[in-house]
Amino acid sequence: MIDPFAAALNELTMALDSLRIRYAVAGSLASSTHGIARHTEDGDLLCAIHPAHVPKLAETLGPNWYVDVEEMQRALRAGRTFNIIHKGFALKFDLFPASTEFHAKQLERAEMRPLRLEGAEPCLVTTAEDILVAKLRWYKDGGQVSENQWRDIVGVLTTNKSLDSAYLQHWAARLGVTDLLEKAHADARLD
Repeated sequence: MIDPFAAALNELTMALDSLRIRYAVAGSLASSTHGIARHTEDGDLLCAIHPAHVPKLAETLGPNWYVDVEEMQRALRAGRTFNIIHKGFALKFDLFPASTEFHAKQLERAEMRPLRLEGAEPCLVTTAEDILVAKLRWYKDGGQVSENQWRDIVGVLTTNKSLDSAYLQHWAARLGVTDLLEKAHADARLD
């Protein structure tokens, strides 16, 4: 039986693909794919989406989805995250507009991969390096208190032995998380 989360994600990624909106699965779904699997309440996608895309996305997704077109367009104009909800499964997806150089790099490097969800179709997922650096930044921005974020970070490091160290160092420095990357490496060696 297909996981409801996978079914909803399949619908969403098919809609994005059909509209040629570049996306990459990010957040805990990506870190679970590259690291240690864990349950998540919602899905995060990084998207190269613009206000003009929104009405067509709402139409393509159809009536099973709650999509507030005006709110999404306002959020995009302000460079903010917005969410859409699959009504039948009561599942939320946060869409992060690609608005920085790092976001563009994540989308460029995203790889077609299977997720650790029963019935999920392979889709574009941020690389292990990119989700690691992104999670380090989210951890820092969140006050460095989320145990789930830190476990995700250490999980990606411990399960991926051939990460591109130069790439990690470059983006950790650019995003101001070099100290956290060093601490994560130390914690990963202890596991």
